[in-house]
Amino acid sequence: MTKKLLVLGGSNFQLSPILYAKKMGHHVILCDFLPDNPGRKYADEYYPISTTDIDSILKLSVSKRIDGILTYASDPAASTAAFVAEQLNLPGNPYQSVQILSRKDLFRKFLAANDFFSPPSETFDSLAAAREYFNSMNCAVMLKPVDSSGSKGVFKITSPGQLENAFNQALRFSRVKKIIIEQYIERKGFQIAGDGLVLDGKLVFRCFGQEHFIDTTDHFVPIGESFPLQLPGKVQDKIHAEISRLMTLLNMKGGALNFDIFLNSNDDVYLMEIGPRAGGNMISETIKYCTGIDPVEYIVKVALGLEYDEIQQPVVSNFYSSYIIHSRFDGIFNDLKIDSSLKDNIVKCSVFVKKGMHVNSFINSGCTLGYLILRFDSAEEMLEKMNSMNDKVSVIIL
Repeated sequence: MTKKLLVLGGSNFQLSPILYAKKMGHHVILCDFLPDNPGRKYADEYYPISTTDIDSILKLSVSKRIDGILTYASDPAASTAAFVAEQLNLPGNPYQSVQILSRKDLFRKFLAANDFFSPPSETFDSLAAAREYFNSMNCAVMLKPVDSSGSKGVFKITSPGQLENAFNQALRFSRVKKIIIEQYIERKGFQIAGDGLVLDGKLVFRCFGQEHFIDTTDHFVPIGESFPLQLPGKVQDKIHAEISRLMTLLNMKGGALNFDIFLNSNDDVYLMEIGPRAGGNMISETIKYCTGIDPVEYIVKVALGLEYDEIQQPVVSNFYSSYIIHSRFDGIFNDLKIDSSLKDNIVKCSVFVKKGMHVNSFINSGCTLGYLILRFDSAEEMLEKMNSMNDKVSVIIL
């Protein structure tokens, strides 16, 4: 039976649910305020509406008599989807809970109130108050917009002279014009990335991995994720239990989750961000290669209220990663050079830009030029190559 699915966002990293829904014979309606979004050519209907324009999205949803609504790889749009689903009694998660997960200030308060490990933090809308708090901290801090995604406006601050520029830059990416300052916590090993699925209120599937960051700037922007996570099972079970406790407290019903987590030296679990949606950077797609389970299938079926097969948490013995193609400089894109040592690893390569186009240095996900999905024979090979990708993948700029 054909269903009407409203998808919020049609960027290159948001195509998977559109393509899957179309493959299954459903009618896809797409909203994205950028008229040149690539999802437009695959959808049955397209409307140039911002995914954060709740009133307009609700009005469209009513007029189109949709059967489900979802977003993919976008925190700001997740709240819109939850609000519409709640108003129209469609499958979805509680709007208030999605708001908590989507807003860094609300999330930190919720974590602290419910005895999760969380860095000390405060929220500000004025530079003077932010400066006073920073001076009182006497330590390195992270400064972030409370409501952005894609690592936009995220800075590590170690000295007073850095604060003003970072504050102003971060404020540009906040719709509510607020930033959060939180104590910088030294993590043990890699930051933990990955996606998971909540079905019938339970975290039934997750695939944790290593997050890899750009190392040439002060911007904390991921350049890739490698799977599976190279930590003992009991540690991963501990992380799983903390996420499950959070889902129960928030009364989450179903859908995708995206993880940004780390451990401190005591192996305490810090749930830095639990996004109420699938991750960007082709994370779900890479997880499908790694585990044989397609998160996108479940994401679409949950949104449309369709039946799905039961999931058993797999034992993962394959090694895959995603890698974001990016430039270190502003300029004119001329070519992409990939070292021959990666020839046998590449499963998929997609480049979003063409020769002669202007590109920006990689300071957030909006500067992405493409991606690679790679397969490896061992964890050792995977981590060695992922840690040296700057030397293996070169964007040639004029």
